[in-house]
Amino acid sequence: AAAAAAATTNPTGPDITPRIRLYDGFEPSGRMHIAQGLLKSVNVNKCTSPGTHSTFCFWVADWFALMNDKMGGDLSKIVTVGKYLIEVWKAAGMDLTNVEFRWASEEITSNAHVYWPIMLDVARRFNVTRIKKCCQIMGRLEGSLTAAQVLYPLMQCTDVFFLKADICQLGVDQRKVNMLAREYCDAAKKRFKPVILSHHMLYGLKEGQEK
Repeated sequence: AAAAAAATTNPTGPDITPRIRLYDGFEPSGRMHIAQGLLKSVNVNKCTSPGTHSTFCFWVADWFALMNDKMGGDLSKIVTVGKYLIEVWKAAGMDLTNVEFRWASEEITSNAHVYWPIMLDVARRFNVTRIKKCCQIMGRLEGSLTAAQVLYPLMQCTDVFFLKADICQLGVDQRKVNMLAREYCDAAKKRFKPVILSHHMLYGLKEGQEK
């Protein structure tokens, strides 16, 4: 025990302290706006600056964009847009030293034996009414949801635990599904709940534009 403590505190030895994991997911769905580009870069740089001992995980939600019928439901276009968004963040000054990008389609396919059991457990602990209350995260009205879009909140909730996120760092528009993740911890008797660190949306410049 003493040797392990020394290894943790010794500035010249290996750092074995667990890193804090922050998570945000984004749909590749078109041109990047100012809030997504500049504000997100500022927030990520703050969260991963020296001394924070943290890693920021971006979940490139290509399958989620497909479920939400973005880019006409063309997955190849969605992937292209995802790569474009990453390049914009680089150009906007995001420090990628402690940042990782993980593509949903690749990760879920490669780790299906881990991902789907978590999602099924989330799904069986909530009724459809509770899940439909999260439809705001997709920018959809409750009465217009497709069957695929009902799966969306279940999968987004699953992402938090699949990625082993300590902190959910998303916009306030995603608060409902983040709270769903915390409720799941109560239902599943998980000891540690994810911390919700939400940022406000920037108002649009057009009259009546919310963001």
